[in-house]
Amino acid sequence: MSWEKTIGRVSFINCEPLFHGLEDSWNILPAPPSWLTGHLIRRDCILAPIPAADYAKNSDKLVLVPDLSISSKGEVGSVLLFGKKNISDMKSIALPSDSATSVTLLKFLIKNRKLQPEYVEMGPDLSGMLAKCDGCLLIGDRALEAARSHQELVKLDLGKEWKEVSGHPMVFGVFAARRDSDVSIVKSAYTALIQRLIEFETNSSVRKDVIKTSSEKSSQSVERLERYFGEVINRMDVEDMNGLKQFLNSACQMQDEITMAW
Repeated sequence: MSWEKTIGRVSFINCEPLFHGLEDSWNILPAPPSWLTGHLIRRDCILAPIPAADYAKNSDKLVLVPDLSISSKGEVGSVLLFGKKNISDMKSIALPSDSATSVTLLKFLIKNRKLQPEYVEMGPDLSGMLAKCDGCLLIGDRALEAARSHQELVKLDLGKEWKEVSGHPMVFGVFAARRDSDVSIVKSAYTALIQRLIEFETNSSVRKDVIKTSSEKSSQSVERLERYFGEVINRMDVEDMNGLKQFLNSACQMQDEITMAW
């Protein structure tokens, strides 16, 4: 399988609008967000959505492509803090190992509230995490499912909290490529994805198919996913870029300027 014909994708439904109906000439490498960073650096794929916090750590090796992201303008619905206690009473919070951005963001938001809980990294399982800690962070499909089953345990939507604290949208994932990649091939992968996104945005039939497929994959209702694909957005605009810059600077302490592929 040629890495130059392989595009990484987050193994959650939040990327479905970009990958549903993707041309057969492209291979797809699904993985948890943080794993994709390693795949990209090891040349397992030409382009991939990676945690924004991982871009901050590897900005000397990577460049970003324009327009594409995994972001929210406020409430995100799938990056959630759960718990049986109020946030101010949480002495310990379990963190998943599959997303660097959400972990970095949660720590930033908790510190902003002047709280100092103990953080424990664990496998992403609601009951297992809450058996050992007062709170737990879940992302993606697991967060959607846990919120559906245990709405009373949802204590914080991190996208909404970031918007209230910063005044900006939150960019959880960025689409990155290696600095030494052939730009023409990166552009080809980008074009394949952006064409799918445009179809999702403009063709009601495609949007309906994406939501139906996502419902089958995730067990979420069509109604919930109609809302979810308004909460999670794959197109990055100027406002999102401003939010990304603020997150990289304030939460990740990244000093370098963002480098774009073109």
